[in-house]
Amino acid sequence: MYSFKELRKHSKDQAEGEIKKLALLGNVSTQFLATAIRGYAFLEGLPLSVYDADYNQMEPQLLDPDSEVYCFCPDCILLWIATDKLYEEFLDLSPEVRPEFAASVMSKIMMYWDLISQHSGANILQMNFTEIDDKALGNYSCKVGSTFAYQIRKLNFMLSESMATRRNVYPLDILSVQIQLGNGKFYDAPLYYNAKMNVSMNALPFVAKAVTDVLKALAGRIKKCVVLDLDNTLWGGIIGDDGVDNIEIGELGRGHVFTDFQRWLKELKECGIILCVCSKNDESTAKEPFEQHGEMVLRLSDIALFVANWDDKAANIRLIQKTLNIGMDSMVFIDDNPFERNLVRQMIPEIEVPELPEDPALYLGFLQEQNYFETASFTGTGSDRTKLYQAEFERTKLKVSFETIEGYLESLGMIGAAKPFEESKYSRIAQLTQRSNQFNLRTVRYTEADIQSIAHDPDYVTLYYTLKDRFGDHGLVGVVIMKKKNGDELFIDTWLMSCRVLKRGMEEYIVNCLIREARKLGYKRVYGEYIQTAKNSMVKDIYKEMGFEEISENNYVMDVDKYKENKNYIKEME
Repeated sequence: MYSFKELRKHSKDQAEGEIKKLALLGNVSTQFLATAIRGYAFLEGLPLSVYDADYNQMEPQLLDPDSEVYCFCPDCILLWIATDKLYEEFLDLSPEVRPEFAASVMSKIMMYWDLISQHSGANILQMNFTEIDDKALGNYSCKVGSTFAYQIRKLNFMLSESMATRRNVYPLDILSVQIQLGNGKFYDAPLYYNAKMNVSMNALPFVAKAVTDVLKALAGRIKKCVVLDLDNTLWGGIIGDDGVDNIEIGELGRGHVFTDFQRWLKELKECGIILCVCSKNDESTAKEPFEQHGEMVLRLSDIALFVANWDDKAANIRLIQKTLNIGMDSMVFIDDNPFERNLVRQMIPEIEVPELPEDPALYLGFLQEQNYFETASFTGTGSDRTKLYQAEFERTKLKVSFETIEGYLESLGMIGAAKPFEESKYSRIAQLTQRSNQFNLRTVRYTEADIQSIAHDPDYVTLYYTLKDRFGDHGLVGVVIMKKKNGDELFIDTWLMSCRVLKRGMEEYIVNCLIREARKLGYKRVYGEYIQTAKNSMVKDIYKEMGFEEISENNYVMDVDKYKENKNYIKEME
């Protein structure tokens, strides 16, 4: 973890790239936190400008549509309502109204959210509440509604429930930072009373990390895949030497440590993170615990790609990355062996390689503290991803048996559909805008609230695309957002596609459908633009390949009436 001194040193530096704007509002002093956030963002390569509002000016800033905060035009507004200030308010209340304290505070917070939504398009980062137990009734405080301990826990529950209903509100779990550090390290009483700062200087970098993690997720910088070693990582011992009956898993030796680690990995998989294996071993031997050991939590069905051989791990990780077709910087490699970790770091600097503690009992807590898998959306369907990649492997094997690509594509029996955005798909669509980097023509990131707004805006034409074949259902794999302009023209604001379905005719199918939609609605021209990023060079010429005319560098147009549909092997869903 960086020190506050390091963060302050870099607080005026700016990372390269499109600058995002964060406004910080609090009922305590926020100056040092703003400094820490600026420095942390730079060190993490996130271009960020931070506006730090004056002390305790939350309501004046949010009520005035012409306030400095709104004029700053922030992408995100961070609200920090400190528990210490709430405690002071609580103690000033008469005992009979204290049981309604949490509801009263929650009502005010929701008013803030409404004001921001009314005056700004900014996303809201809402801090939850650290805990203060004044020991008024000792442990008994937990069951008495008129105590602060009871009310602050109730408030955190109400906050979580309310955030779940707001697509533009994102949680910032400062309570977990307090738990991680312990209140003795998190809180500095003299600092609070002298400077109205309720987080210690040593804890500030941890809070800044939490803020930066959320901002990175909103910017689409997320981890998608865990690549796992096996021996002494997923179980204790060496399967090739000890045999399947003697490795440590479950109740044997240190087995409980590895069982809990596997449980966490299983949870990641259910949340959409891809699990892969990269092991120096004979494949049949490496698979034995997954197939034969009754106390293994993870099974082969949980592993998207299983690579076990005697090649170097850097080469095998490149194979996994190429097969999954995801960015190397979206992968985390977990291995107990320092030699292997250092090799992969040297050979593949983009990949995240945690420096695991020596004691396996510390693996889980250490990795959880790193918070590698922060996300800005959740569809609840992530567990299907493993099956998708396993099915893709079957498609790859089938492809080898055909002499021509056309014969292979026709054999897949592909069925596609293109539909306007609908509420049940908002979360998945937003997730794709945040995660898609390679096949993404303009790389505009949208939140779920943004997608909801666009879907209801008559100035936009929207389409989402699904695809399935005889091996399985790919689900929602493409998104097009077109903005109306000049009466009879459309501009393609967003065109993105999952790389899982590249080179199957889906590109052609998407363009065919969007031109049909434009023609149906009476539009004469469709304009497209390519904005280059570090990751989307693969689509630099896609508009030309699809028949668009280049009118200036990276700008294209299609005459709707002259468009001739591109050939593909995808049939329309009936």
